[in-house]
Amino acid sequence: MDGEAIIEQVMTTEVRADPYPLYARAHELGPVVPAGDGMFVVSGYAAVNRVLRTPAFGVATADMTAGVAPEFAEHSSLALFGRSILQRNAPDQPRVRSLIASVFTARRVAALRPAVVAAVARLLDELAERGADGSPVDFMDAFAFRLPVGVICELLGVPERDRYRFRDLAADLTVALEIIQDLDDLDAADRAADELSGYFVELVAERLARPQDDLVSDLARIAVADGERLSGPELLANLVLLLVAGFETTTNLLGNGLALLFRHPGAAAELRGGAVTPAGFTDEVLRFDSPVQATARVALDEGLAVEGLPVPSGSGLTLLLGAANHDPARYDRPGVFDPHRTDSQPLSFGGGQHFCLGYQLARLEGEVAVSALLDRFPRLAPGGVPTRRDRLVLRGYETLPVTVR
Repeated sequence: MDGEAIIEQVMTTEVRADPYPLYARAHELGPVVPAGDGMFVVSGYAAVNRVLRTPAFGVATADMTAGVAPEFAEHSSLALFGRSILQRNAPDQPRVRSLIASVFTARRVAALRPAVVAAVARLLDELAERGADGSPVDFMDAFAFRLPVGVICELLGVPERDRYRFRDLAADLTVALEIIQDLDDLDAADRAADELSGYFVELVAERLARPQDDLVSDLARIAVADGERLSGPELLANLVLLLVAGFETTTNLLGNGLALLFRHPGAAAELRGGAVTPAGFTDEVLRFDSPVQATARVALDEGLAVEGLPVPSGSGLTLLLGAANHDPARYDRPGVFDPHRTDSQPLSFGGGQHFCLGYQLARLEGEVAVSALLDRFPRLAPGGVPTRRDRLVLRGYETLPVTVR
């Protein structure tokens, strides 16, 4: 087993279904190992954390990718993410990120708590109605998707009538964030990128004509007032990113969390009894089965090193966030799900200049939802065999059947 084998295996369906045994073998190799052809695999917690927080390790921009593989520029899904803050470095990334952060504020998120509580209650009512006869209900479709998509759309200003069309589009688009083996796999992602971009072109035009108290109106005003601060293409790309990232990660957090409760009924009992806090439970879900398992960086400067290993300029680094969260050098008994941990600082939301803007919103939704779900349904139980999505970067369930009575 070496770094190249790690990269090869994480791209297999078998390992994506359960990557943790492979992560354990990666830790045996060391916190960072060469993976051939100017690549490195980083799996240690301290090493991943340091790379994330070092600006000299940037993201692979669209220009970099096109210079190596010009055919990437032909795919609208890759081009769309390439115009977003997800795949931009300084000075563009901090310029645009600061504008988004100025309207996507902690105060605005905190003010959403009553709306989140109300949305959770409404969705639980619907879940109870759908499962009233004891038949299984797909938790992912009935709750885990609908809660976060409703919340992020409320923030953005997406009309309620449009919200539930986005699940399939996001599922198609986010293939572009995976480790891509065949560019032909991006056909559906490209179509989704085109449809979502077209949707926001129309919504931006509506909000410029009739502004409202939402993020689309705020960001559109900035773009119109000063295109050098926020260009039209940047506006559209980041609106799509906010939409997709605003519910994909939280959907997986909710599904992964419920599956863990089914596997650990003692934790559910402790949550109901107050021995485990919703915040503690959410932290451990994020650590134990992270909704985001991997990300990538590029060495932008000369003279860089990770854990004493020289990393030449231009080298690519695959950061295994899921492995870092299971690093035995950072966590005692990393393979044990323990919501009583008090020292958990999972790297699931990234770190440094690319730290997830929506982390507070995701945590708010997760903490509100788990308490309400367990209180409402004391007999909540698995309703069939769940199915995983065949993904590595965004790890979650396609279906998770439950019964509520």
